Amino acid sequence: MIAAARVQRKTLPGFRLTMGFTLLYLALIVIVPLSSLFGKTQALGLGALWDALTSARVLAAFRLSVGAAILAAIIDSVAGLLIAWVLVRYDFFGKRLMEALIDIPLALPTAVAGIALTTAYSEHGVLGRHLAERGIPVAFTPLGVTVALVFVGLPFAVRAVQPVLADVEIELEEAAASLGATRTQIFRRVTFPLILPAIVSGAAQAFARAVGEYGSVVFISGNMPMKTEIVPLLIVSKLEQYDYAGATALAAAMLLLSLGLLILLHRLQGAIQVGGDHT
Repeated sequence: MIAAARVQRKTLPGFRLTMGFTLLYLALIVIVPLSSLFGKTQALGLGALWDALTSARVLAAFRLSVGAAILAAIIDSVAGLLIAWVLVRYDFFGKRLMEALIDIPLALPTAVAGIALTTAYSEHGVLGRHLAERGIPVAFTPLGVTVALVFVGLPFAVRAVQPVLADVEIELEEAAASLGATRTQIFRRVTFPLILPAIVSGAAQAFARAVGEYGSVVFISGNMPMKTEIVPLLIVSKLEQYDYAGATALAAAMLLLSLGLLILLHRLQGAIQVGGDHT
């Protein structure tokens, strides 16, 4: 075992070379660009920065962006679990097609997705007209923003749960069933605790994807200030008005907010993992 471990460690170049490449890559792609973003905000000054981040329009955009992203992540978590369950536990005709359809939001240009969603959910669309008749307009409303964010985040929720669910030993569930446990009890006490960290991870990825989404939202939202305008759209609007400092301030605030929420979700995932290991 020790010899095998030594061979595995020597398969790639040594620690200094690989760590040096890792740090260089992160510095060029992540650290330096993000650091320059915060450096740009210093030109505003604290007073101007506060005014730029606390205007009614900006606060409304943040509420919609974060609220819709959280709601979309929750919806994706539930739907992703059900879809992953079907893909893992059942064999059926068209399974490969379903697998491909789930990954379409990852490969499809977001602008194309936005046009497709707007066409389908508009008042005269194939889906939107039936909802509009029941007093539930989708396009050009906050609901439409949420629908777009659910669309782009679903693959992350499914793919995070699917491999973990596939690794769950069926023998554990069979043993619980042999002891008289119902299907609900088996899922709640055996299966769900094992896949809960993956569900949280999928939710975090879906949220991270949704909170900064632009292309798929720009058409279906209608971009109405104080109503359907999200932060990325507001940033683009400020750039078009040559308000580079204000756009940078919003971008920096969005980055800090996203980073903080992701850290919180990862801590929650770690706590769940530790709790599951102890039990």
